[in-house]
Amino acid sequence: MSKPSRLEQPNRAPTGHGSARSILRILSACAGALAALVVLAVGLSANLHLLPAVAAIGGLSGAFLLLSGDGENHWEVAGGDDMARRGGSETSALLSTIHDALGDIAIVRHLDGRIIQANAVFHRVLARTEVKGLTCASLGLALEPRLEPDHYLARLMTAAGERFYDWHDVIVRESGSGRLVRHSIARDVTEEARAAREREEARRRAEEASQAKSRLLATVTHEIRTPLSGILGMSHLLGQTELSAEQRNYLADMQQSGHALVQLVEDLIDFSSLSAGRFQLHPTRQDLRLVIENVVELLSHRAHEKGIEIGATVAASVPGSMVFDAARLRQVLFNVIGNAVKFTETGGVLVSADIIEGTVRIRIDDSGPGMSPEEVERVFEEFEQAGDGAQRAKGTGLGLAISRRILETFGGSLTASSAAGKGSRFVVRFPIPGDAAPSPGRCGTLADARVLVMAPEGPASLALASTIETLGGSCYRASTLDEARSILADVLVGRLTLTDIIVDHRHAGQFQRLLFIEPAIERLRLRRTYLINPEERSSHPVHRMDGYAAWLIRPLRERSLVEVLLGRLRGIENRDAISDNRPVLRDAPPMSAAPTGAGRVILAEDDAVNALILQTLLERKGHAVTHVADFAALDAALHEAECAPPLLVVTDLHMPGGDGLAMLRRLRGEGARGRLRQLPVIVLTSDGRKDVRDELVAAGADAVLTKPAEPDQLLAKISRLIS
Repeated sequence: MSKPSRLEQPNRAPTGHGSARSILRILSACAGALAALVVLAVGLSANLHLLPAVAAIGGLSGAFLLLSGDGENHWEVAGGDDMARRGGSETSALLSTIHDALGDIAIVRHLDGRIIQANAVFHRVLARTEVKGLTCASLGLALEPRLEPDHYLARLMTAAGERFYDWHDVIVRESGSGRLVRHSIARDVTEEARAAREREEARRRAEEASQAKSRLLATVTHEIRTPLSGILGMSHLLGQTELSAEQRNYLADMQQSGHALVQLVEDLIDFSSLSAGRFQLHPTRQDLRLVIENVVELLSHRAHEKGIEIGATVAASVPGSMVFDAARLRQVLFNVIGNAVKFTETGGVLVSADIIEGTVRIRIDDSGPGMSPEEVERVFEEFEQAGDGAQRAKGTGLGLAISRRILETFGGSLTASSAAGKGSRFVVRFPIPGDAAPSPGRCGTLADARVLVMAPEGPASLALASTIETLGGSCYRASTLDEARSILADVLVGRLTLTDIIVDHRHAGQFQRLLFIEPAIERLRLRRTYLINPEERSSHPVHRMDGYAAWLIRPLRERSLVEVLLGRLRGIENRDAISDNRPVLRDAPPMSAAPTGAGRVILAEDDAVNALILQTLLERKGHAVTHVADFAALDAALHEAECAPPLLVVTDLHMPGGDGLAMLRRLRGEGARGRLRQLPVIVLTSDGRKDVRDELVAAGADAVLTKPAEPDQLLAKISRLIS
């Protein structure tokens, strides 16, 4: 046991040395008093009054103080123990009163745990009038040790329920008796403990919900990606066959829709990644104009089905090539423009892009019902939607929330402004990369073009006119017959010059009447272009479009417009051949000659449709394919002695009879034969997470492709690995 400190040592009676000091003090006091009287007498005899009197008073005072100090010491010696005991008791009583006022428990116990005294709070909590001599355990107090010494969490069952106390012990030595006692102070932390338990329970539930969401997401994406692989793979094979121009267009639209569904799956994964803070961008060099035109064209069918217009224009100041994540921006635009189409019933949607204050600005304007200020406030919140019940039923309320968070990752923003009954405007902004520069090839491309557009007022004609003007040309819009006559009258008298006239199919009748009213127009030798929706082509057969040199499809693509206005595309059949910039699908190619090193490839795929697609692709490249549908058959095919050794394995990650990770570890393990340990393996998986990819590569996969794998990408990987 450690020795008590000087402050904890009890007062002791004076020793013999102390008595000698007391006697010496008395003698000194008497001598001082005597000397003071002598000084006073001598001074008076010398007729000096003041100075001797002061000296005498000082001497007598010193004597009195010496005698007084000795008396105090004598009292302490006589009654030191009683006074210390009284002082300790008063201190304990004072502390008990303070803790009573604070609502804290304060007790004093022997080292064996028996209670010496306790404050009123302790008695009240236990509903007892007497606790002296009892222990905490006998009173139902359970002390759970904390990390710090002499620190506990006390549990006590009361009539009001279980209570929790933050309990601290201090061992001190009593000043009077010299014994060691334990002072305990405890504060009620029941509410804090309950809140901590609730937080921990909430955290546990959140973790379980997150894990369940991850499992559900992995399952859903796997189940969706598998049939998607079949759809896109079969459409790829179909594109290799002989098709008519119309069939090629249908196939291109089907492929675009399939890729849009793939993007939807990616959106679900992105939302999970954004929530978990694992979202990453993958910037590449892209053309922003093509990204915008692709999204607008993909959404045009929805717009035309509703009887509304959709158009896009990109200012010449926008760089032709920039580094950005095109897939993520496409996702944002698809969400924002898709919402505009969904909520617009009359008029249409106009998408315009330009450069302002060193940033790319993309504006999406619609003529929909607009939003109230309250709806604008919450439109970017998760699972929030504007509009009526029927419109809200068409979405999840996640698109705009994800889009804003993606743009914030870009370093940009997504904002909205609207007025009820006047439509809405959404603005996408993000910084221009440092190496981007305006495309000089676009500026002045149509400097010699002077175009009259006969079309209804709306986003389509506005986008067409804006595109012509930003490329250096001049455009005159006529939404009525009278406006067209007025413009052409100026042309006929030489005040204006025209090179082209573009007629919307909805104004074809007005144009025929104009030709009848003004026959002189025929002498102007204007190049005539017909503007039509894709859905209207069947009702306006090509061979009936007499008098038109070319035709364009709404929504316009800039390249098609430029090619027509520069006279590079003439005739309807030639125009149809490029199908307004849609992907051109080749006729069925002949069987490829076997590439260098072609040989047996083992294909492990349990889905019959995907297996057929992959097998066809490989056989067209001249490979002999051995197909297996589970891991047991794959293992048997790898160790089959009668067949030539395979050059490569293409396997699904999840099949009956095991998993791809375990197969890779066996294949690359110490016990595997030398040729198998070096065998190239490509793994196909529906799980696109980076940690899954890294784990497969670490286990020995030579390449990991996410379903649905692009055929060209897969064949390029195979060619690289077997060469």
